[in-house]
Amino acid sequence: MSPVATAPDTLGQLLRGEWQDPDCGTPLRVPIQVVAIEQSLAGLEADLVTSLGLGRRIAVVSDIATREVLGERVERALAGVVGLTPVVLPPQPHADATTAASLRHACSQADALVAVGSGTINDLCKYTAAQDGKPYAVFATAPSMNGYTSQNAAITVGGHKKSLPAAGPAGVFMDLAVLSAAPTRMIRAGLGDSLCRSTAQADWLLSHCLLGTPYRRAPFALLAEDEPVLLDDPQALFHGDSEAMRALARTLVLSGLGMAICNGSYPASQGEHLISHFIDMFAPADRAVYFHGEQVAVATLTMAQIQEEVLAAGPPHLRSEPLTEGELQRRFGPDIGGSCWREFSAKRMTPKACSQLERRLADRWNDIRSSVSAAMVPVERIRAVLRRAGCPTTPEEIGLAPAFYASAVRNARFLRDRYTFLDLAADSGHRALTATA
Repeated sequence: MSPVATAPDTLGQLLRGEWQDPDCGTPLRVPIQVVAIEQSLAGLEADLVTSLGLGRRIAVVSDIATREVLGERVERALAGVVGLTPVVLPPQPHADATTAASLRHACSQADALVAVGSGTINDLCKYTAAQDGKPYAVFATAPSMNGYTSQNAAITVGGHKKSLPAAGPAGVFMDLAVLSAAPTRMIRAGLGDSLCRSTAQADWLLSHCLLGTPYRRAPFALLAEDEPVLLDDPQALFHGDSEAMRALARTLVLSGLGMAICNGSYPASQGEHLISHFIDMFAPADRAVYFHGEQVAVATLTMAQIQEEVLAAGPPHLRSEPLTEGELQRRFGPDIGGSCWREFSAKRMTPKACSQLERRLADRWNDIRSSVSAAMVPVERIRAVLRRAGCPTTPEEIGLAPAFYASAVRNARFLRDRYTFLDLAADSGHRALTATA
């Protein structure tokens, strides 16, 4: 089955192996067979799944909510066509190692998995599929996140939220009528997750300019045609505009494919996601449930503000990092603290590194500032887009006290070894690190 053409058909060209990689000029291929984004997929479910050749027995994985939305429809379509193992998870399942182990057991006799859901269901299925060497596909139930096509999964292990290797989907199926009927908050979450393109690109480019880490333009070029639709008229997503929903769906798919191209979440998960991960790990237990994209929306504003303030100042003057493993263990406990130290020590500002980067910043600051600024969307435009769409923009709107959120901004950099503006602000003692959107 070939993808449906849409002007200018970046997604179709990419799936056909015709899209030119701006980094090297050769056609780029992605490891996915089919992406179907249609106004309705009703009646096509069996054909879509069987066209992938996933095997004789398929586990259809949903939770109680997503089974009602679409899972039962997929199960009915596949019944009698393939051997069927329905797996229904409890309400609001957690994407953690324990749940993943239970899912592996439930799917042990299946040749493949078909996820019916969004963030958590998809992460659990792709992680489980990778663990067992099985293929998987996904029917989306909400345009709430950009992980449908990525090859990594956000899984909590021992209390530490990690991005772990996962299977890329053989097929991604998006029924625009189903997506448009998703809860408004989930649509807003998808918009929030997509708007971090700007801050993630700025962080990744900073690391490239300062530390020489690999960087690619391709994942951002893929998004260039659809992003303006979302920035110019975000309200259309909530007024039944199928083209606006198609633009969001394509953006989420292409963002995930950008991660697959780069063999990691670098182009879509930087400082703003570290803040969100810290919130997931340490927020008060009695806090209400908030979607990943809602947290990312607020964190994206924070990162955009930090990036603008740091870039507006002169070349940062760095200082070496005195933090020790023992201090992180006192902050976060021995297990999480030790895990954080292993991540953070790889980028910790030693006296030698401090001296080297000081010289680089002094020599190249204007070029770095120019390159990074060109990738950014101004913070006030991001804020305006989120407000027009009714998305949260403050810590209080995602159930967090300002003091806790400020702590998340200060400490999120310890969770992963990626060097972002959170690190540059901390290493230079910049006051922007305590900004709170």
